[in-house]
Order: sequence, then structure tokens, then C-alpha cells
Amino acid sequence: MSALQEIVNDTQPVETTPKKYMALGNTASVVVVLLLCLAPLVAKNFIIFQMTMVLIYAIAVLALNILTGGSGQFSLGQSAFYAVGAYTSAILMENFGVNYALTLPISGAICFICGYLFGLPALRLSGIYLALATFALATAMPQLLKLHYFEHWTGGVQGLVITKPDAPFGLPMSQDMWLYYFVLVVSMAIYVASVNLLKSRSGRAMMAIRDNEIAASAMGVDVARYKTLAFGISAGITGVAGGLGAIAVQFVAPDSYTIQLAIALFLGRVVGGVGWLPGSIVGAAFIVFVPNIAEGFSKGLSGAVFGVILVLIIFLLPHGSRQIAYTVQNWVHKLGRRA
Repeated sequence: MSALQEIVNDTQPVETTPKKYMALGNTASVVVVLLLCLAPLVAKNFIIFQMTMVLIYAIAVLALNILTGGSGQFSLGQSAFYAVGAYTSAILMENFGVNYALTLPISGAICFICGYLFGLPALRLSGIYLALATFALATAMPQLLKLHYFEHWTGGVQGLVITKPDAPFGLPMSQDMWLYYFVLVVSMAIYVASVNLLKSRSGRAMMAIRDNEIAASAMGVDVARYKTLAFGISAGITGVAGGLGAIAVQFVAPDSYTIQLAIALFLGRVVGGVGWLPGSIVGAAFIVFVPNIAEGFSKGLSGAVFGVILVLIIFLLPHGSRQIAYTVQNWVHKLGRRA
């Protein structure tokens, strides 16, 4: 009920926000940022590309965490918004010659509108029924992109090929390295904005709905407004991730955004820790690297190996990477007290 109490008394300090939504500590944040900045200097282009995809998927997982961990709503349709964002950036770049950086806010705005509009009828649904509705959206999206009515813009089944941008101002770095740093800046900005959102009055209203919808409504929280707002914000952030993914992969096609992508984002959220924003990058790394590791064990049984790894992680870390972070934090505090 802490979130409800903060809605009543908006003058309470920021520290009352639940710790699982807080950013990393100052020292940990500096270390993580330095590692992310220095990693491309010692990695090959393919590894840099994989790291770029980790950051992109981390943005999408973070958006799902805001929706589920923030407002308590369940979604299996994030791949649909990811696809809309990817196609928006691709069409703007290839058909209208818009700069790749300028396509991202447009993709985010369009996906925000789509998510907000989808959230309106979804207000009548909750739990498994909302999951089924979003599952239907994710299943239908690839088929909608193949319709001949949109083929002039989307390229139909063949999709669209995108030109990867070069480093500006003649900077001495490869396309992959420049795109990595560009995605890193965008992902850091979205992460900081998301943390501040959950600390704000709107974020506390969403968490109050998550804790107890009836009690939140009784305390004066506009449940319909904040539920649809959470859907819109989550879809908008996912749209930005989709636009970045299209630029990084240099190609968009309907079959790239099937329900498998939605399930992968869902797994990333679970592995990273439901509702813990810093864990989004851990979940994204799981999406990108673990399938390759499973295939390295056995190409014929890669699916089985992946399943075993997933079961072990869920069994050993039921709260995801958040559990590891809290354990390390407790050890550091104990060592500090002993010192």
C-alpha cells in the first residue's frame, strides 16, 4: 500500500519509491557505463553488432517492464509495436529520405498512439484475457504487413532494405561502432527517463493500480487514464526499439516480427527480473547470447538445451537478475559494516 500512500501525500520524498524500480547506485552506474563505452574498442564488428542488439532488446524489455511491473498489465503483443516502429523508420528513411535519428521520435509517437488506442478497449480485460488479446495482436501483425494494400510502402513479403548510416563528421570509426554508441546514448536516455517516470506522481499512480486497483480508484486515481497511458508509453518505447532494430539489421520483413519475438521479450523480462529496470539489459543479453550458446552444445538439440538453461535459471533465480543484484548489495553492505 506504499504507492497508495504516496498518491495521497504527494510531498513525500523520492526515496519512498520501491527499491526495485530505483536506478543502480552511483558507483555501479559509472562502472556499467564505462564497461559499455569501452567494450567496442576491444571487440570485433560482429560482437559489436550483437552488443548493439542487446541494447535494442533491452529497450523493448524495459518497455514491457514499465507495463507489467509498473501498472500490473500483462502483454504478449510487444512484437506488434516493435514491428510498427521498425517499419515506420524504414519507410521514412527509404521512401522519404528522412534522417535515421529523426525517424525514432516519429516511430515512438506513432506507436504511442497505437498503444493508447489499443489500451482503450483493453480496459475491459485483465489477466489471461488481456494476454490473449495482445497475443492476437502479435499474431495478426505479420499478416497485416503482407496485405497488398500496404505493399507499396512495406514491400510486402519481400520487405525493405535499409542503408546503414555512416559515422558523422568524418569520425574514424566503423558503421557498426558508430551505431553502437548511438544506440547506447538513446538507451541511456530512455532508461533515465523511465526511472524518473516511475518516481513521479504518474508512476506512483500506476504502481497503486498494480497493487490494488479498487483501492487506487477509491483514493482518487483515474484507473482508465493511467492504464491506457501505461500501454501508450510502453508501446512508444518499444517503437523506438523497433526503429533502432531496423537500422541495425538493415532489413525489415513481416516474418521478422512474429509471436516468437514477443515470447523472447517476455523471457527477457522474466530473466532480468519483473519490474526491475536495470535487469532489462540482462534479459536482453539472455535473448541474444543464450540461443547461440545452446546451439554450440548441439545444433540438433539446441531447443532442448535452451529449455534446460531456462529451467535452471528460473529454478535457481526465481526473481531473475534482481536477486543477484540484491545479494551482491547485501554482501557489500556487510563488508562495509565490518570494515
